[in-house]
Amino acid sequence: MMKFRLLMLTALAALVLLGVTPAFAQGSPLAGPALANPPPPRYVRHRIEINPGRLLYRRCVDWYELQNRPSGTVLYPQMHCWWVRG
Repeated sequence: MMKFRLLMLTALAALVLLGVTPAFAQGSPLAGPALANPPPPRYVRHRIEINPGRLLYRRCVDWYELQNRPSGTVLYPQMHCWWVRG
């Protein structure tokens, strides 16, 4: 029995010195080998280029208007805007 223990201890020490690890320490067999190059993505996002022809800007007109409120007449700002090609 003593010789068997000595033999097992010597074999284990030799494996450790050689860098061999037991199978249970290597991970799950279901995980599979790690891929060096991951697979390409399923889809590629296309690049969208925007080339505006003529720029648009807003032209606005503003004024003050009198409005009747329960507390009295109030001067209220008004504004009207529209898009203009420039």
